[in-house]
Amino acid sequence: MADFSELLATCKHSAFKLEMRDQYMTGDPGYRAWEAGDLDEAVRQYADWTDTARMATERGVAMRRVRIVSEPVSTYITFEHAVTPGVNLTAGEAIRWLPRHRASDLALPGNDVWIFDDRLVQFCHFAGDGAWTANDETEDPATVKLCATAFASAWDRATDHAEYQL
Repeated sequence: MADFSELLATCKHSAFKLEMRDQYMTGDPGYRAWEAGDLDEAVRQYADWTDTARMATERGVAMRRVRIVSEPVSTYITFEHAVTPGVNLTAGEAIRWLPRHRASDLALPGNDVWIFDDRLVQFCHFAGDGAWTANDETEDPATVKLCATAFASAWDRATDHAEYQL
C-alpha cells in the first residue's frame, strides 16, 4: 500500500477528501498546542502537511476537502476550524463544511476517504476514540464512482470555510 505522500505526489489533477468524524487524534501535538491556547504552535505542528499539500497545488492538483460535522460542533471540530487557514488554506486547499443534518439524504461511504484523480480511493480508518488505525486503497471503478459522487454531492451542499460560522 502506498503512503499518502506518494499517492499525492503521483496525483495529476485532483485530490478530494471527505471527512465525517467529529473527533480525530486528540493526542496529536497540534491539537494539544491548540488546547493549551497556542494557535501558532498548533499550525506549526502541521508544517509538513502544509508543505506536502502546497507542492501538489503548485503542480496544479486541485485539493478540496469537505468536513461533515455535527452541530453544535465538538471541541475537536472547533480546533480544525481554527487551524484551517494556517494549515489547509495557505497550502491551496479549498475547504467546505457541511452540517450533518444537511447530509441525511446523501449516499456516503462508511469511512473517511481520499479520492485521487477519480481513479483511486484511500479509505482512512479510525477507532472510536479517533485514533488512526489503518488505510486501505482500491481502484475498483464502482467504489471510486460511489466515493466521487458522494464527495461531489457533499461539496455542492457545503459552505465555504470563509462563510462557515461555528
